[in-house]
Amino acid sequence: MNVEALRDYCLNKPHATESLPFGPENLVLKVGGKVFALISLDANPASINLKCNPELAEQLREEFSVVLPGYHMNKRHWNTVLTEPSIKWVQVQEWIDHSYELVWNSLPKAVKATL
Repeated sequence: MNVEALRDYCLNKPHATESLPFGPENLVLKVGGKVFALISLDANPASINLKCNPELAEQLREEFSVVLPGYHMNKRHWNTVLTEPSIKWVQVQEWIDHSYELVWNSLPKAVKATL
């Protein structure tokens, strides 16, 4: 998988937006103004930071060598996923879905109503 696949999958989420607030090397994906993914555009292999339930975050780090504590993020709530060949695309998609759903579910009803 590559940066384009990660970006496209994230942007296909309802109401997802993208921006480059931290410079040209980090793509930020949001829903309702809140971040659910950050993609490093110059990393090789591609990497993506994803929000995660704290207990699940620890479990994934123990189970998968490509899942690390979130780089420059709250390590309790964020993981960095290195998209090396050892990890399946469907697994990364599930983790993106989980991140998006955590953020979507945390949005106030008023914000959701405007989307």
